[in-house]
Amino acid sequence: MKRLVPLLLSLALALPLYAQQAADAVAPEGAGAGAVSSSPAVTKAQEAKAAGRPVAARDWMISAANPLAVEAGAKVLRAGGTAADAMVAVQSVLGLVEPQSSGMGGGAFLVWYDAATGQVTTLDGRETAPLAATPRLFQDDEGEPLQFYDAVVGGRSVGVPGTPALMQAAHDRWGTRPWAGLFKEAIRLADDGFAVSPRLSTMVAGDALRLSRFEATRDYFMPDLQLLEVGQTLKNPAYAETLRQIAGQGAKAIYTGEIARDIVKTVRTAPGNPGVLQEIDLAIYEVHERAPTCIEYRAYEVCGMGPPSSGGLTVGQILGLLEPFDLVALGPDSPEAWRLIGDASRLAFADRGRYMADSDFVPVPVKGLLDKAYLGKRADLLKGDDALPEVTPGTPEFDHALNRADDESIEFPSTSHISIVDGMGNALSMTTTIENAFGSRLMTHGFLLNNELTDFSFRTHRDGRPIANRVEPGKRPRSSMAPSIVLKDGKPILIVGSPGGSRIIGYVVKTLIAHLDWGMDVQEAIDLPNLVNRFGPYDVEPTSPLAPALQSLGYEVNTRPLISGLHAIAIGDTLQGGADRRREGVALGD
Repeated sequence: MKRLVPLLLSLALALPLYAQQAADAVAPEGAGAGAVSSSPAVTKAQEAKAAGRPVAARDWMISAANPLAVEAGAKVLRAGGTAADAMVAVQSVLGLVEPQSSGMGGGAFLVWYDAATGQVTTLDGRETAPLAATPRLFQDDEGEPLQFYDAVVGGRSVGVPGTPALMQAAHDRWGTRPWAGLFKEAIRLADDGFAVSPRLSTMVAGDALRLSRFEATRDYFMPDLQLLEVGQTLKNPAYAETLRQIAGQGAKAIYTGEIARDIVKTVRTAPGNPGVLQEIDLAIYEVHERAPTCIEYRAYEVCGMGPPSSGGLTVGQILGLLEPFDLVALGPDSPEAWRLIGDASRLAFADRGRYMADSDFVPVPVKGLLDKAYLGKRADLLKGDDALPEVTPGTPEFDHALNRADDESIEFPSTSHISIVDGMGNALSMTTTIENAFGSRLMTHGFLLNNELTDFSFRTHRDGRPIANRVEPGKRPRSSMAPSIVLKDGKPILIVGSPGGSRIIGYVVKTLIAHLDWGMDVQEAIDLPNLVNRFGPYDVEPTSPLAPALQSLGYEVNTRPLISGLHAIAIGDTLQGGADRRREGVALGD
């Protein structure tokens, strides 16, 4: 029986909005257990995941956060499409069935391995700040930073969406199937309805107060003032119409015309917290092709996304700091191994906070941060026996001034990840987001708008020194998204990425080390308990027995659910796909 919530909604409209912890934005562990697809292939994939086994295939493989989205991509790959074609189909469905995490109102980073050329390319589809944004965007009248949710909910936090343009750019470069046909499955599901998943139901219930602030959002996620129930059929005809326009006109349907005008209107008229987005901001948006950020790690080359993401650089730094140590001999059950990983992460995060931002606006010492001599010197700090008592940024070699202040931005967990290998041998790793769960909570034309601008530092300076990740017009906020492709002898062997806010970096590093150093298959590597250290305290999953040992080494330990959402594909004699048992996704191949 559905749960009536008129009292809850009236409270939402009457009471002030209070900030909540990041855990509020994620479903509890186990919320991903229910099925949302009954096809035999998906059922077998879910059985393999539940048993802790990877899914094996010969020709192609896809791993993503919802079975319906995976099936849509699988249809494209079975028809001979490329990974870029399949990504368009997957993202279109994810925006429908997992709207809290990604969609047409968000942004994404994509790493691509081209089988024909052997080249790795990255596409930056990150959102941009409006031209009218000022340094005081997230400050009160006294110049003090706003509370996080006071900034997030409403139009102030909305940046120019990048995902539709990225989908178009990837298809233009690497797609072979007709563009319009890639949206058919998502349009069908939006018109006919899809079964609400356990995760979506749980998250709507947990965020009902914020979702209820805006009429269009409330009417969709709480129809007739009732919370969505697991298995309930939910239709989204407005989203179907949006996809029809994108299918017919291309991504420009989002950036010009009626949809663009309504995005701007929704942002600028948001009750209580309007934004400054203008139609010109959407009209001038561009996807940037960038060089990948790669580092040699043992016998491998790990390639990811560079600035404005901190993901590739910080993952690379952590691995570079760990390379002198024999993690293989220590193994996954060793507190010493996790001491090294934890403090290497802290050192890398210290550099991240000071130096990493949108390199189109701020010079970033990319080469210096990944320089072997620099990392070797920093790695000497790890040679003790206990947790480092203090961690500060280093001074990488750079031909610009390094007089920067440390960043203060907040990233709460949400986001989604897609890993694909197609029948031609191309590989795609794409992390996609609307930032905080349900983004700004503003909805138009059937999709949610991001709150990506709150990934900027709310302060611009500290003690007279500028913060690299400060708000500037047209700038892209720093991200932790870390879509990664690992190569050996120039060929891809692992495709991996995760959602999770700033914990993404730790989730990806754990999976890389588990697979490359500890020899785990992809499902075992994903299933390994998450232990994440960013700023000193160690976050440890309850399933890990290492919390007491880490405490004895001097760490503050927080035992909590860490709902990662990793999706990975290993490439060898066969393809081996894994999907995170903490969420609803599956790996599927043929």
